[in-house]
Amino acid sequence: MRKVIGIGETILDIIFKNEEPIAAVPGGSVFNGIISLGKLGMNVTFISETGNDHVGRKIISYMNENHVKSEHVNIFPDGKSPVSLAFLDKQNNADYAFYKDYPNNRLDVSFPDIQKDDIVMFGSYFALNPVIRDKVLEFLEYAKERKALFYYDPNFRSTHANEALKLTSSLIENLEFADIVRGSEDDFQYMYHKDDPDKIFKDDIQFYCPNFIYTTGPDKISLRTNTIRKEYDVPQIESVSTIAAGDNFNAGVVYGLVKYGITKESLKTMDQALWDKVIQCGMEFSADVCQSINNSVSNDFVTGHRL
Repeated sequence: MRKVIGIGETILDIIFKNEEPIAAVPGGSVFNGIISLGKLGMNVTFISETGNDHVGRKIISYMNENHVKSEHVNIFPDGKSPVSLAFLDKQNNADYAFYKDYPNNRLDVSFPDIQKDDIVMFGSYFALNPVIRDKVLEFLEYAKERKALFYYDPNFRSTHANEALKLTSSLIENLEFADIVRGSEDDFQYMYHKDDPDKIFKDDIQFYCPNFIYTTGPDKISLRTNTIRKEYDVPQIESVSTIAAGDNFNAGVVYGLVKYGITKESLKTMDQALWDKVIQCGMEFSADVCQSINNSVSNDFVTGHRL
């Protein structure tokens, strides 16, 4: 089976509702999607870092329980594993506060074996952070040489909006690696102060990457490629938490790429009917994760979706 390799942060999300803590769940933007794919029995590996502490051990244990290979996670002896506090509002959207204490020497890891058409998932500030940029870039170059298919989610949050300009060159490099870019309306507001998917694709994405998915939470999904322009209605559901909704949309798209045998080469001429099936996978993953407090798909969902 094709491998899926994620690279990104690990974090413990402590979730609050009505100012009271209701759950503590291992998380991270790429991590959440990788966990869902691991649950489904896919061949997944995660490249990351965590501390040699209670939180770090919980995260490694959680990866192993969900069939995600953890041998490429750097366990640093100094510093502490990062924690986030996620405060759910009345619409069950989260406002975050992050607590991080990283050591000076970071991401000291070896890279996993990658073969042609294996899928690399990357994104968030982790893929832009100047402190680890050289190591991330080294991995992306290695995966490109091995002819991997790249899925990129900028996941650019308001906490870094004031850095958008100085991160532009790294962002462009990431877009150049990508075969598919998926971003939310928030991402592009913070990066480019734009909210029109046609303008974003034409001005900021198409020159670097030919496949663009634009999501707007519970509203429409927009697909833009060199030959396709389409909007998708999102089924309305009662959400428990929207944490990891986008992360699991990403996982669903990657699941669809594997399920339907879409390669780096065939992606170039993929027709609308096949895109419809892949986008549907993304919506199903996202809808399922919104109906629980967990950051990954439910066991019931897994039962019906194993490849």
